[in-house]
Amino acid sequence: MANLKEIRTRITSVASTMQITSAMKMVSAAKLKRAQDAITQMRPYAEKLREILVNISSTLENSAEGVYSQERDTQRVLLVPIASNRGLCGAFNANVFKATEKRITELSEYDVQVYPIGKRSVDYFTDKHTIFNSNLVIFNDLNFDSATVMAQEVMDAFADGSFDKVEIIYNKFVNAATQDLMVEPFLPVQAEDTEESSEMNADYIFEPSKSEIVLDLIPKSLKVQFYKGLLDSHASEHGARMTAMHKATDNAQDLKDELTLSYNRQRQAAITNEILEIVGGAEALKQ
Repeated sequence: MANLKEIRTRITSVASTMQITSAMKMVSAAKLKRAQDAITQMRPYAEKLREILVNISSTLENSAEGVYSQERDTQRVLLVPIASNRGLCGAFNANVFKATEKRITELSEYDVQVYPIGKRSVDYFTDKHTIFNSNLVIFNDLNFDSATVMAQEVMDAFADGSFDKVEIIYNKFVNAATQDLMVEPFLPVQAEDTEESSEMNADYIFEPSKSEIVLDLIPKSLKVQFYKGLLDSHASEHGARMTAMHKATDNAQDLKDELTLSYNRQRQAAITNEILEIVGGAEALKQ
């Protein structure tokens, strides 16, 4: 059994850890508000743009403008796992890594390369799999311009035949406590074969010509989809970290309470023993 000094040291250590986790929780909560607002405002626009993209691309599969919707025999696949720059966010990063490894196993018959985004993702996949490229700094200043550069790089690799299929793996933000892991096809652009999607198909009137509009609309829509994935992951990271730090703070408080109770019991026992020794000594002097 630990002595009183050791217990006091542990109580002090746990209290210091609790202060850190509580501070991290508040910081993540503040960052989450901004990240949540960004993805909430972006998502309706991105989803509507993708709906238009799917409808238009379905009519351009055999044209030069439909290069991003061309279905080719799959030989080379690019996976884009999006993780975070920092840890202490529960299973946020581990879920992305597991999903990516599972997908690599499923695609083992093809030539699979990885484009890790986020420091944790780069650290994990480097030296394990073939790396197409990587990005360590995107979340230091996440904006549409920097996301566009990465999206264009992936799109160019698909257009020139370096890859026949591209998938993005990320955590979709639902709320502060919930994130859905997504393995989302990015290229080629595919129409969803559902009754709902068929009902949404519209006969668009193009002005100017369809080819001129598509040459600008499809690349822009793909870049918006890529940026949405980054925003989703960014908001999910702060939500996961806030939840993890909240649980860590609660666990630290429980541990501190247990240690304090143990300390008080041992202290009371020590006081009782001292009183008994004093009483015994006094009785011995009387005799």
